[in-house]
Amino acid sequence: MALKKSYSKDKKTCNVTFTVSAEAAHGAETVTVAGDFNSWSSTETPLKKGKDGSFSVKIPLPAGGKEYQFRYLLDGKHWENDWAADKYIPAPFSHTDNSVVIV
Repeated sequence: MALKKSYSKDKKTCNVTFTVSAEAAHGAETVTVAGDFNSWSSTETPLKKGKDGSFSVKIPLPAGGKEYQFRYLLDGKHWENDWAADKYIPAPFSHTDNSVVIV
């Protein structure tokens, strides 16, 4: 898994590319990302499957030292954190952690 960040010239927006490697996808057919930036929707932000079996999506986020919690949902039933997240914090409604990207 990986997070790639690209800031706009004025540093007000950061395009974050969320990537789930083929290995991390564990053979999943679909992957979505749910987080603060899409009201934790498990369907609103699907990742596109690449020829190598990885999944990715680019999302523009308001920058300025902001933190966004997120998790990946594989095949609509298995939640995964990003192995390359900037940090992890306890999820408020379960006994797991959420990934965090800082932009």
